[in-house]
Amino acid sequence: MCGIVGAIAQRNIVPVLVEGLKRLEYRGYDSAGIAVLDTEIKRVRRVGRVAEMEAAANEINLTGRLGIGHTRWATHGGVTEPNAHPHVSGDLIAVVHNGIIENHDEKRQALQAKGYQFESQTDTEVIAHLIHSYYVQDRNLFSAVQKAVTELVGAYAIAVIAKDQPDVLACARMGCPLLIGLGDGEHFVASDVSAILSATRRVIFLEEGDVAELRRDQILILDKDRQKAERKIHVSDVSLASLELGPYSHFMQKEIHEQPKALSDTIEPLLEAGFVPELFGANAKELLSKVDGVLILACGTSYYAGSVARYWLESIASVPCQVEIASEYRYRDAVANPNWLVVTLSQSGETLDTMEALKYAKSLGHDKTLSICNVRESAIPRSSEMVFYTRAGAEIGVASTKAFTTQLLALFALTATLAKIKGRLSDTQEQSYLDALRHLPGSVQHALNLEPQIKIWADRFAPKEHALFLGRGVHYPIALEGALKLKEISYIHAEAYPAGELKHGPLALVDDNMPVVVIAPNDVLLEKVKSNMQEVRARGGELFVFADLDSHFSESEGVHVIRTPRHAGVLSPVVHAVPVQILAYHAALQRGTDVDKPRNLAKSVTVE
Repeated sequence: MCGIVGAIAQRNIVPVLVEGLKRLEYRGYDSAGIAVLDTEIKRVRRVGRVAEMEAAANEINLTGRLGIGHTRWATHGGVTEPNAHPHVSGDLIAVVHNGIIENHDEKRQALQAKGYQFESQTDTEVIAHLIHSYYVQDRNLFSAVQKAVTELVGAYAIAVIAKDQPDVLACARMGCPLLIGLGDGEHFVASDVSAILSATRRVIFLEEGDVAELRRDQILILDKDRQKAERKIHVSDVSLASLELGPYSHFMQKEIHEQPKALSDTIEPLLEAGFVPELFGANAKELLSKVDGVLILACGTSYYAGSVARYWLESIASVPCQVEIASEYRYRDAVANPNWLVVTLSQSGETLDTMEALKYAKSLGHDKTLSICNVRESAIPRSSEMVFYTRAGAEIGVASTKAFTTQLLALFALTATLAKIKGRLSDTQEQSYLDALRHLPGSVQHALNLEPQIKIWADRFAPKEHALFLGRGVHYPIALEGALKLKEISYIHAEAYPAGELKHGPLALVDDNMPVVVIAPNDVLLEKVKSNMQEVRARGGELFVFADLDSHFSESEGVHVIRTPRHAGVLSPVVHAVPVQILAYHAALQRGTDVDKPRNLAKSVTVE
């Protein structure tokens, strides 16, 4: 959730650190800081955005050829400057850290007994003092880091510098992403490739337990057993243009409007090959042919994508499916079925709860694993037997949009592939699905064209403090996603229910001050949904209905209707996800919230 960037070079690296932190600010934005070595460790930290820290660094003309930076999303301790990173120990050691150290209380007490004094409430300061305690023994930073991390329990990605070693930048990872950028006579470390794209595209992804020593002309990586390791060099295909706003006001707005292209790019291999197991990996045919059921593990928006897939898998492929919140699954006594496929969903591929749930599932005997992810070479795909990469491109806004709809596409491809393997998908039906996919980006563009009408609705939502979302069947998860979007960026309390549940409790909340959003596609449940709408109107509730173009709805007092494209059949949830995204975006604009960086939230959830 926080962001790390570091560099060692022959030039002033402060501009590199500042630019990197700006690109990482979507991951955490409570506070920011940098520390550089210039005969001594000089540190600048500020509560708030990176721009405030940058102004303070410019004011003192901060320069250095070795340094580390951090943008924080608070976990241990409040949002204060003493809690901001980097943390220092004895003016000798400076460290930045992503993750959570679970045994920090125990280590804090032990270090205090040795005379170390703490200035912050964070678990990170424990790391700084622990490294310092080893560093003063032999003045070898890399050795001190190796020894210190053996005592840490939890998840971490760290970058460390020492006053007496101006030619060394040390780093380590366990449970949190960290990569090394390769330059010409200079090297970089970052938690996300976007932080260093302006300097290099050549990167090495560190693996679990790795520790590394970066010098200007060489890199040494040791694996978890402290053996020298050779890691593959990757050339990032992320473009700088994808990280810029362009003509848009916010990244969320940009990413909503990028969905037709993201969907087209993700669909492309399906249209070329059809629903074939090779879409998911070289060994997928053998693995998928043995699958009797599917277990989907995910969090947040990805969980709702999985919830849509459950309907598809059971109705199209006749394969039983469970969808579990990853953070809950890993802490219960699950009964494993080795013949079930475990599917993990994560935009970043680094979601800690999902990663740990995958590890737990594998420990129970699940050996058929598939990751659906938007970031190549991230941790979860590397831990899975099969992988399907969505082609959404970089997603910066905290509220997921194009990652969600492309995940739905990937899950539909899995559904159709399993149906085909099991003889439940005829050639005619396969062609029908491929034709539907071919037309999907156009239907989504049609939904985007409804933005002016949805904006008018958003103006009416903005003064409200509560809202209900209703859906039935495969569209109930879209109602859940709509409520999540509204609450996370506009701060309007919103809840979603299956429309049939309304009379079992939630109807008590309905009055003329409670807007009710209804997902009402022209499917077999439409008449049922209409009956549920009448229950709302009878209690004075105001309805905002997203209906298909071919649905027979008419506006009346207290009933507002926006018509999306003609019913998109089995892919209708993808189309109906778009209007609820737009509604949340414009409601947030009207309320003056920070759309891309909502309070208390961060993009990549790499802590528990």
